[in-house]
Amino acid sequence: MNDERTQWLQRQPQTELAKKLGIFAWIFSAIVMILVVGMRELRLPMPFGISTDLLPPFHALLNTLVSILLVASLVAIKLGKISLHRALILRAVILSVIFLLSYVVYHITTDPTRFGGTGTIRTVYFILLITHIVAAAVSLPFILFTFIAAWTNQFDKHRKLARWVFPLWLYVAVTGPVCYWMLKPYY
Repeated sequence: MNDERTQWLQRQPQTELAKKLGIFAWIFSAIVMILVVGMRELRLPMPFGISTDLLPPFHALLNTLVSILLVASLVAIKLGKISLHRALILRAVILSVIFLLSYVVYHITTDPTRFGGTGTIRTVYFILLITHIVAAAVSLPFILFTFIAAWTNQFDKHRKLARWVFPLWLYVAVTGPVCYWMLKPYY
């Protein structure tokens, strides 16, 4: 075991902080779910001259960057580079929060774009979209709990969660841009 890993694993768990952050994670997740469900019905006008046209490709870019950061963080942790892993994951979380905020703004200010493809490609698109949406909804609180477990030095809990949360988060981050590119001709 390398020195950096040993130093991290010797840190004392911060269970009280984890409890407080866990409450925040549930509240944040609930607010996001309410916004995502509500954005289907709510439409707010953008101020004159402001366009949201660049937001869908921006969202795809953010998700692509999150995908890259997630894979790089996995490589870093496998190499025992804990500080690098933490830095990469923190950036992935920040980009994901920026994505969420921007995504909600886009969808409460813009009418939805309908997929115009037919046949097999339509089926593939909707399978990807539905699994993407479900995985995103399910994974959000668990991404936060996995992050909190690491942040509060609960490394066993972090590893147990990360084993299944990581692939789910990566799936969401990869399928988001794929869905965007499939929908792009219809914007």
